[in-house]
Amino acid sequence: MGPQAVSGNPAGKAGLADAPAVELALSRSKLYLLLSWGFLYPEEEEFYNYLQDGEFVEDGLSAVESLEKSFEAAKASPAARDLILPIRKLIEQIGEWEQENFKTWEFSDLQDEHRRVFSNVISLDAPPYETLFGNEHVFQQSHTMGDIAGYYKAFGLELAEVVHERLDHISVELEFLHFLAYKESYALCHDGEEKLQVVVDAEKKFVRDHIGRWAPLFADMASKKAQRGFFHLLCELGKAYLKFECAYLGVKPQPYKETDYKPATFNPPEGASFECGAQDLGNELTVLLDEVGGRSQMDEGDTS
Repeated sequence: MGPQAVSGNPAGKAGLADAPAVELALSRSKLYLLLSWGFLYPEEEEFYNYLQDGEFVEDGLSAVESLEKSFEAAKASPAARDLILPIRKLIEQIGEWEQENFKTWEFSDLQDEHRRVFSNVISLDAPPYETLFGNEHVFQQSHTMGDIAGYYKAFGLELAEVVHERLDHISVELEFLHFLAYKESYALCHDGEEKLQVVVDAEKKFVRDHIGRWAPLFADMASKKAQRGFFHLLCELGKAYLKFECAYLGVKPQPYKETDYKPATFNPPEGASFECGAQDLGNELTVLLDEVGGRSQMDEGDTS
């Protein structure tokens, strides 16, 4: 996964790509993609170079400018329009941080900072996984994971082999919404009202029932843990953008609060650790059950 060009004429039809609704969808798609890549652990230097060259900020501001112009032309919701400015300001702050600090960073510094904030093992102080929020029982977690997988499957998507993350990771869910927003722009040009409505309904439901419920709390927890720097600003940007998306889509998720965050805990045997990402161990459900200590309970049930 990485930054991709999501502007231009997706339909190959003169005039349609300039329509405000299409540009709105493309701009939203790009902002989702930037957030998705930012939250993903940087295994390769591509994202490091993207940040250091200033392209992250450049692409972000370009998407915001397109969003602003499209809103004016489309005369979209004033409530959502007012939420674009905080997004712009946070991207500008990332640019200021880059100029002041990032030139001295090595690739390993970016990796170390990501591990410090998000950890590359299951962390209960700021876990980037949906199923660790609001699902105290392992069967609730597997139900939520199954629902997420159903969304991906409905649109013909599955995790790429190179992605060492679970389906409910913040980066994967953000990339799914990037895909849906881009598909919305394509549907506006190609597919007609019925297929367009299927995509828009999926966007609304996924934001309302999934990412809009847990990601604001996750981002707030991770922002406090980071305290400073790129990932602190990225978390604040994620919160601001999801607030905009909820207003734009007209959905009102029931967000988790910190007092509601009571994940089941599991203490691994001495010397054992559990890496993030189902593909690391080959079986997603097995990893999930290990994280919450559910497998032993199920095994006992099988033998009784």
